[in-house]
Amino acid sequence: LKELSYTAFDTETTGLDPSAGDEIISVGAVRIVNGRVLAGEIFDQLVDPRRPVPAASTKIHGIRTEMLDGQPAIAPVLAMFHGFCEDTVLIGHNAAFDMRFLQIKEQATSIRFTQPVLDTLLLSAALHGDLESHVLEAIAERFGINVVGRHTAVGDAILTGESFLKMIPLLAGRGIVTLRQA
Repeated sequence: LKELSYTAFDTETTGLDPSAGDEIISVGAVRIVNGRVLAGEIFDQLVDPRRPVPAASTKIHGIRTEMLDGQPAIAPVLAMFHGFCEDTVLIGHNAAFDMRFLQIKEQATSIRFTQPVLDTLLLSAALHGDLESHVLEAIAERFGINVVGRHTAVGDAILTGESFLKMIPLLAGRGIVTLRQA
């Protein structure tokens, strides 16, 4: 695990259900190489969902419909993001949520994210199963990580990446040292 290259990523969306028409409105990611989050290698892109952003969603991530006017559509953003994270292991927090949004777009865009995916939510539950909360803030607090930019795609991606790096030695302590084991 220590020797692999990773891309920690997150999305912000218009809602929680891509099969009901909710769309990605922001993709953020950061590369992790040699056990370090590379602050200079960031992907941060807003997306025009071609529909209004519900007020309830804006309350969470702060992205308003007018902020997305003139931004690229999802297809070119996913193409750029695919290039950014190619040949890395993806890391997400509650990654199934974000991956579902990406998978829904596969047919329309012909872009597939086939690389391995690790989920810090599941890894936290495996490492700290006795604790109640595995939300990103709780994980960050356990590891003494400063929370900045919460509920922005790139902020959550960085927080996810930093959390994952803190998990690697704990995983190793349990004999989990390879991607397959993780």
